[in-house]
Amino acid sequence: MEGFVKIEGIQAPKERMARMPTTRRYELSDEQWQRIELLLPGREGCPGGQAEDNRLFVNAIVWMARTGAPWRDLPKRFGEWNSVYQRFNRWSKSGVWQRAFELLRDPDLESLMLDSTTIRAHQHAAGAVGKKRMKPKPWGVPAAD
Repeated sequence: MEGFVKIEGIQAPKERMARMPTTRRYELSDEQWQRIELLLPGREGCPGGQAEDNRLFVNAIVWMARTGAPWRDLPKRFGEWNSVYQRFNRWSKSGVWQRAFELLRDPDLESLMLDSTTIRAHQHAAGAVGKKRMKPKPWGVPAAD
């Protein structure tokens, strides 16, 4: 069909596809990737092998974190689930994630204090009178006539 584009089994008009974002759901944008790219191992100049698929790997981890799915349900486009898990585990043990989180942490939110006198409670939490409770009757005692 002319004027249509087929992506992942779905046909859509070309003009609609031109307006769609290039990243998939649960994947890093180009701006987000540029912020963390140099914090990860496997780039040029680092000891060990070069990992050309760091972005794909990080997208797999983001997918796992956002969906809460088991590792075995990782989509095939990210690679073999066990390989992704083993790499995630190695990075966790070597502190890669911790270093990245510390470097990306927003310093303005490091010390945050909330004063409860300025936080409003819901109107129903403001000391409303409770319902009157009935006293339970003891078992085995006949009711008074």
